[in-house]
Amino acid sequence: MQRIPLTPEGFRRLQEELERLMKVDRPKNIQAISEARAHGDLSENAEYHAAKEQQSFIAGRIQELKSKIAMAQVINPSRIKQSSAGFGAKVRVLDIGADEEYIFILVGPEEADVKQGKISLSSPVGKALIGKEAGDTVVIKAPARTIEYEILEINFE
Repeated sequence: MQRIPLTPEGFRRLQEELERLMKVDRPKNIQAISEARAHGDLSENAEYHAAKEQQSFIAGRIQELKSKIAMAQVINPSRIKQSSAGFGAKVRVLDIGADEEYIFILVGPEEADVKQGKISLSSPVGKALIGKEAGDTVVIKAPARTIEYEILEINFE
């Protein structure tokens, strides 16, 4: 069984979603099914079919979350004392070609969210940054262009 690396924040979010699904969404869905059933003929009842479809989605998501939580390996980045980029590192880089700075937070695939600057360790950028230190330069071949980043700073907050 392969462990899923998660930050404490990512683990907490999975637990909160599971709790919300089980305590709020599932009971609402059960109520919606019983109300739709009361409307009569189920074969042509769109509300009933939509509620049953939602029930299936909720059940699947609950199972998925339970599995992820069971396989989670919670890693607290603030307890990691190292100078090279690794899981949980906040890496400030300079895109040499565009002369722009970015901050990437290296996380597991479950927590990746590009809009928040959280990139997966298994992404091309994540793979290129792992093990590198401040002052190093990395080259990433992307479909649109080749990107060259200079690593300005690494910290584990």
